[in-house]
Amino acid sequence: MTTKNEAESRIKKLREIINDYRYHYHVLDESIMSEAAADSLKHELSQLEAEFPELITPDSPTQRVAGKPLDKFQKVTHEKRMISLADVFSREEVLDWISRNEKLVPGGKIHEFFTDIKMDGLACALKYRNGVFYQAVTRGDGMVGEDVTQNVKTIENIPLRLSEDLDEVEVRGEIIIFKEDFEKINAAQKKKGEPEFANPRNLAAGSIRQLDPKIAASRPLRFIAYDLVKPNLPTHKEAYEMLRALGFRTSNEDRVFKATEQKELFEYIDKLDEYRKGLPFNTDGMVIKINDREVYDKLGIVGKTPRAAVAFKFPAEESTTKVRDIVISIGRTGAATPVAILDPVQVAGSTVQHASLHNADEIARLDVRIGDTVIIYKAGDIIPQVKEVLTTLRPANTKPFSYEEALKAQYPELEFIRPAGEVVYRVKGETSDFILKRSIEYYASKPALNIEGLGEKNVVALVDSGLVKSIADLYKLKVENVQKLERFAELSAKNLVSAIENSKTPPLNKFITALGIRHVGAQTATALANHFGSIEALQDTTKDQLIEIPDIGEVVAESILAYFSDEDNLNLLSELKELGVKPEKPNLDNAPLKGKSYIITGTLSSMGREVAEEKLREKGATVTSSVTKTTTALICGEKPGKGKTDKAAKLNIKTITEAEFLKLIS
Repeated sequence: MTTKNEAESRIKKLREIINDYRYHYHVLDESIMSEAAADSLKHELSQLEAEFPELITPDSPTQRVAGKPLDKFQKVTHEKRMISLADVFSREEVLDWISRNEKLVPGGKIHEFFTDIKMDGLACALKYRNGVFYQAVTRGDGMVGEDVTQNVKTIENIPLRLSEDLDEVEVRGEIIIFKEDFEKINAAQKKKGEPEFANPRNLAAGSIRQLDPKIAASRPLRFIAYDLVKPNLPTHKEAYEMLRALGFRTSNEDRVFKATEQKELFEYIDKLDEYRKGLPFNTDGMVIKINDREVYDKLGIVGKTPRAAVAFKFPAEESTTKVRDIVISIGRTGAATPVAILDPVQVAGSTVQHASLHNADEIARLDVRIGDTVIIYKAGDIIPQVKEVLTTLRPANTKPFSYEEALKAQYPELEFIRPAGEVVYRVKGETSDFILKRSIEYYASKPALNIEGLGEKNVVALVDSGLVKSIADLYKLKVENVQKLERFAELSAKNLVSAIENSKTPPLNKFITALGIRHVGAQTATALANHFGSIEALQDTTKDQLIEIPDIGEVVAESILAYFSDEDNLNLLSELKELGVKPEKPNLDNAPLKGKSYIITGTLSSMGREVAEEKLREKGATVTSSVTKTTTALICGEKPGKGKTDKAAKLNIKTITEAEFLKLIS
């Protein structure tokens, strides 16, 4: 039979080894023994305490078990206010924050900054007396929180006894759920046919705010410390070192930067933004503080936020915006893909103006309508997606989007079918190979990149052989592979591959033409090239910006937006860029005809109409199809159109002969 003294000695040793296991397993992510062995020790401890209940102490590992449900949470006033931080979103805002504080700091000198990753969880304060945990309080409104001691006591990585018996200790941190654990919980919910939880942060907060502690005990909650209020150490860095020494887990992402190391500070922010997705927990930013806590406290609080700290927020990966229109893009396979045209909004560091709606079934599932407010998110860093429609913000006059009516309205000359068992509408009678051949022919044609040797028959041979499955494949062709085809010999294969290689630096307007964007001909392509100067700028444009360009109306603008909203098109542009295709920016600084507008009527004896128009555009001129008040001159060849000459005379527009035209472009 075990005596009380023997039990007391054994209990002490069991608590020490169990706490050591807990610290290594839940704080350091290390295992000093198997879980089964640890469970066996806990079982022995609970049996001894059951036999000698007078030996049970509040810090015993057995006291983590959930107690009785509460009627309500008690309110607790914080001794020191639990503040939130002001958000900043750019380097300029960080530099402004530093500048403001330098004016307030005695001597105007800040020596060091302390940084840590910003947790996305429930803020909570833990209190210890003589090294023993006795209370946990939520942030609440910053002044008054709720006593959640019973729930927090169940969190395994929180020490119930500290490694040092200090009189008073207050630790603050975030209660979180790791992403991996959250996915397992939702998988279990789905399997049971129950609703899935929205996100780890809400689940963690909801678990702690349950009146029944058994719910918190059943969930894999963790506490990550970020501040030591008592005792008050000289720097934030020293506070973190003491937190770890006392047995608390921190993010381990904390750093110190000298005030002179601003370049290094911003480089670390960028680095953290890159790899944060691989971290086990969710984060939406980085905290930057003045490291000296005396200076920190003296700078005080403005409103609800401290002067001496800010939270640099990483680019949001979700945002809300309005659907201004829904356009349908016809991809290279003939598939009709719907795209939502949005009010521009920042998501994941870039301006988003359109989002994929995938197909008619997805539109019906979401019930997305023109005028709706939607939540969008980045998927795969390519095309944003619509996550949810906020129907409570829906205008009263909206109506469900009819996919078939939209197809008829946007493409009246085409017929579409939806094959049985498929979700995608396709252009009737046109196979993907047929569309690909037409696209390549146009890409290589004279108005576009003018690639010699890439006519209809050679295009058919390349596609039918399987050598070319997309426009990008043209730039991967090898002479030895091409010359094996029936239509080619070594010389003709070399000539073709060389011609394709030489097309890698086309004028931007020619490249835009070559893309075959619906309603975008040579003149519109030139206007776009002159206005935007790069394919990237055009890709990021808005409908309003497009409509500001002369001769571009809503139909053309929507067609351009639809093209640059199609995932296939964006993948093609990205691949072309990787293969070395770099359109040259137009240089209009010294263009002699910049800002002038011309029309050609009749037949020119010296050159064809298309060549003449191209020569005018090369000089910076605009070529239109109808006479207006803004027309500079009407160029008249043989047998000019009477309607155009009459209108030019009526508007007092100058007419010039072919000889004058040749002089103009010489």
